[in-house]
Amino acid sequence: MIKARVTVTLKNGVLDPQGKAIEGALGSLGFEGVHQVRQGKVFDLELDTADRAKAEADLTAMCEKLLANTVIENYTIAFP
Repeated sequence: MIKARVTVTLKNGVLDPQGKAIEGALGSLGFEGVHQVRQGKVFDLELDTADRAKAEADLTAMCEKLLANTVIENYTIAFP
């Protein structure tokens, strides 16, 4: 079994209204000097395989087809 973490974030240049809202909320809670907040998604997955290359290929396909909107989002795959 292989464990993986997929992190999906908005591409640079894509407006992030949720990040802006978080930035404003942090400021109103007294956290000064916080800028350029970007939000994203994290997926932790377990795959029934011992073949890391196959796992990475499968995860890439999952990201391209479902987990990320590749028009506006980037993704990274990590094996913790």
